[in-house]
Amino acid sequence: MEWTGWAYLAAEWTVRLVMLPVAVRRRRPSSAMAWLLLIFLIPWLGLVAYLLVGRQRLGRARCERARRAHEVVRRATEAHASAREHTVHPHYSSRQADLVAVAEKIGQSPILGGNALEGVADTEEAIKRIIEDIDQATSHVHVLIYIYGDDRTGRRVGEALMRAAARGVCCRVLVDAVGSKRMLRGLAPRLREGGVEVVALLPVNLARLLLSRLDIRNHRKQVIIDGRTAWTGSQNIVDPDYGRKNAPQWRDLMLRVRGPAVLALQRVFLEDWYAETGRLLGDDEHGSILPAPETPGESAVQVVPSGPHMLSRTLQDLYLAGIQEGERRIIITSPYFVPDEPVMAALRVAVMRGVRVDIIVPAKTDNAIVNAASRAYFRELVLSGANIHLHRDGLLHSKTMCVDDSFAMIGSSNFDIRSFDINFELNLLIFGPAVTTRLRALQERYITESTLMTERDATTTTRVRRYAEDFARLFSPLL
Repeated sequence: MEWTGWAYLAAEWTVRLVMLPVAVRRRRPSSAMAWLLLIFLIPWLGLVAYLLVGRQRLGRARCERARRAHEVVRRATEAHASAREHTVHPHYSSRQADLVAVAEKIGQSPILGGNALEGVADTEEAIKRIIEDIDQATSHVHVLIYIYGDDRTGRRVGEALMRAAARGVCCRVLVDAVGSKRMLRGLAPRLREGGVEVVALLPVNLARLLLSRLDIRNHRKQVIIDGRTAWTGSQNIVDPDYGRKNAPQWRDLMLRVRGPAVLALQRVFLEDWYAETGRLLGDDEHGSILPAPETPGESAVQVVPSGPHMLSRTLQDLYLAGIQEGERRIIITSPYFVPDEPVMAALRVAVMRGVRVDIIVPAKTDNAIVNAASRAYFRELVLSGANIHLHRDGLLHSKTMCVDDSFAMIGSSNFDIRSFDINFELNLLIFGPAVTTRLRALQERYITESTLMTERDATTTTRVRRYAEDFARLFSPLL
């Protein structure tokens, strides 16, 4: 072997040995093993991939800014004590006591009663209603969204925002720099000319490439009008086909929230705004950012933001606590299903305890690797006794979990490691049968639009496809 060959071999082994202590510092052993496998198999590709998206960090400065934003906003809003008057401990059985304790601890905000919630599962209807609420705004409109499309839907909402700005309403828009890149190049300048303030979250640049991973995104979705009405859930501001020809219509779920929980959602916006701009928003000539809340309903809600700056696995802990509290039935909907081993174990144990577990997912997603990895997980769950429903009417994009008649979770997070550990997410934990009954009716409708995966479906496949699915699952901690 010539000296160049020996030099190349030595360089490869240097990469492997140097990356060994780096990769094992990751939070999850499964993620560390997947990265080490990639690096040992293809050292240079593994090294480049790890530098781009492997470091499980937001960057020290960015983490500190996010934590400081939480503290600054918390102190600034303590003067608005009206929300505390609506802190409640909803009625729950002794089995749910643990979940309530976990939710209050990791959600970093209390459970608030007196809310009115309305679910809208039609994409066009949700956009129409959001525009109607913006047209009624008198003080401010705050938009925090992952994908804001430069398309018909994006322009309709943008026109409503510019109409509001022309009336003297303060309109602020936070969009993810990657998810909304086309809008930032095209529609955003028009919105700014129309008096709407538009800010890009987590911009991709050389500094971020050197200091943090690039694929950490703000996946949250909410619109707040006058601090009294909020919309949140799984839907982006984009056409239902996401601009893809002959693509299926995406099926989402949005919640219209009125009541004290709107103040908690407003604080999430204030934190993200401060973290990105360094500016703390407060009451001004436009009106109060945190007005005294009304109590138009009876639903108890906790707002649960999560993100990579948090020291614990907030979202995963909440899912685990919820699954463990199930007594009769657990229904989960998610467009992407790539859980980790603790969640898989919790689902298997729930089935062993006699809990009926229904998981509703799209028959096919927009990601071939995720499709393959998910099938490997489905095979294990079907053989354990869980029900996997492959939804075939559009691309199911709603993210929900309903446990018995006790509580439900609705929001932006997928049932995957990326939502658990990497992205900024926003979910609502809702207590009581009033909402869970309506959500379960929607989930049952999804089931009627689905095909049940049988044991034969799960196990009958070609050897090559089985190897491909198992291989994709092996690397699922990296997805």
